[in-house]
Amino acid sequence: MQQAMTQEPFSGEFTAAPQIATDSRPLAIEAKGLVKRFDGTLAVDGVDIAVPEGSIFGILGPNGAGKTTTLRMLLGIIDPDEGTRSVLGSDDPHRLANRIGYLPEERGLYPAMKAVDAIAFVGALRGLSVKEGRKRGLEILEAHGFGHIAQRQIRAMSKGQAQTVQLLATLVHDPALVVLDEPFSGLDAISQGKLERTIRGLAEKGTTVIFSTHVLAHAERLCERIAIIAGGKVPFHGLVSTARDRLPPQVHLETRERDGPWRTALPAHAEPQIKATGGALWNFSLEDGGVEPLLTALVEGKAGIQALSIERAGLHDAFVAIAGEAAAKQLDEETGLAAMNTAEAS
Repeated sequence: MQQAMTQEPFSGEFTAAPQIATDSRPLAIEAKGLVKRFDGTLAVDGVDIAVPEGSIFGILGPNGAGKTTTLRMLLGIIDPDEGTRSVLGSDDPHRLANRIGYLPEERGLYPAMKAVDAIAFVGALRGLSVKEGRKRGLEILEAHGFGHIAQRQIRAMSKGQAQTVQLLATLVHDPALVVLDEPFSGLDAISQGKLERTIRGLAEKGTTVIFSTHVLAHAERLCERIAIIAGGKVPFHGLVSTARDRLPPQVHLETRERDGPWRTALPAHAEPQIKATGGALWNFSLEDGGVEPLLTALVEGKAGIQALSIERAGLHDAFVAIAGEAAAKQLDEETGLAAMNTAEAS
């Protein structure tokens, strides 16, 4: 018998919409009830966010959902109309420029500058001397495999290279908090993989990373915690695993027998696909009970298990359940466009 089991089997109980809860680590970011209006239009409506130090946190949602506005309020670029924020222990983010690295959604570097000079320039804005900025710029370019473009002008680079230089400039002053707004946008597949490794490396050394994205795959691979935002509201904030566990896992079962006493252990909605060679294939949601009772009933009932796999719900399925079909459809369309742009960048 082939058997593939998840490490965290579904408990059989749906998780209620979580409250803001973190572990024992101090919070790098804490925001409560953030509200922002533009010309009377509500853009962000009562957003709460809590990001533990040293974690990777994703803000997920389609374009126009309020991701960028939320990040800008956290950084003090714009002020909330209502609510409070604390960043690295301060309620005044303006005081923290030397401790924060920020990659805005709107990319921009001086075209005539060389890569190392562009990084040194950003370093100077963050308190580094020009000499130290150039030294660190060369080091960071080499460390990330871009030493060969250190003396290349921005205007002579590909879009992905220029974007990578701007990202590395965000890190030149060794910030405690890194904020990235749609950092994967416009990057080819190889550069996206390098960026994911960079983000993991930052967290491994204790840097807090918060990024926005409309591509759920990046968040699913990287994030410990997420906030799902749609229409300016946050219907979910918590662990990625908690979001996924709001949906039951899917069971794929092949049995030698087609019926028997064990059949009562399967959900009533489970209908078999009869195999020409005998036996049956079953696909169903494990909505009640757990994995162990199901296995016990199948074995004791002599169902003749030929194969069994149990798949937890993915983050995309969780997003659909939490944010709704309309938001998910918009997200899918944007992800498709992003994939086309990635192919073109390659």
